[in-house]
Amino acid sequence: MERESAARIADLLARTNRRLRRLSGPELERSGVTPSQVRVLRLLSAAGEPLRISELARRLDVIPRSATSVVDLLEERDLVARQPDPGDRRATLVALTPSGTQLLHSLRAQRAAGLAELLGRLTPEDQAELVRLLTVLTADD
Repeated sequence: MERESAARIADLLARTNRRLRRLSGPELERSGVTPSQVRVLRLLSAAGEPLRISELARRLDVIPRSATSVVDLLEERDLVARQPDPGDRRATLVALTPSGTQLLHSLRAQRAAGLAELLGRLTPEDQAELVRLLTVLTADD
């Protein structure tokens, strides 16, 4: 692939992602959480179970102290809660609270609405082709 084509594709993907963030930005601002905090909430939700901070840090690809700082802020807002690890008395687990789950649902709904608005510019056939192409690009994830 030519460098110009690759650069154009990278630019278009980045612009699309920025537009999606802008469309869901008002809900994020109203919620008072940062994108990195939302990332933690999403990760905990996807895990389906409480995680140790060390595991959370590993999955976020950050140092444990950074994960601890984000968890501290989320805990202050009652979006996550620490709980003892039943398998290891010395360890602590982090879990989503009902408030954290509710916030995630609200943010996901706003993002879905923004995505629907953006994808509404495409025909159903174009949307299917976009899904097919993005699936190919992300197949190794």
